[in-house]
Amino acid sequence: MLTDTAIRKAKPQEKQYKLYDERGLHLLVRPNGSKLWHFKYRFDGKEKTLSIGVYPEVSLAEARATRDSARLRTY
Repeated sequence: MLTDTAIRKAKPQEKQYKLYDERGLHLLVRPNGSKLWHFKYRFDGKEKTLSIGVYPEVSLAEARATRDSARLRTY
């Protein structure tokens, strides 16, 4: 499970990478230093991705709340 400290300490690397939280929520850290929230889920048997926003404009708590809201709508 992610913490705000771990997110702040995440540094860009040569290739983008993901920091996983739980229940489909992850933070994509890009080589240019941007950090983007995504929620991966399945709908009608197909994998989908919902873009939630940019960290720190969207906090960890807000990203989790959006994920929980989206899960209620997709199940």
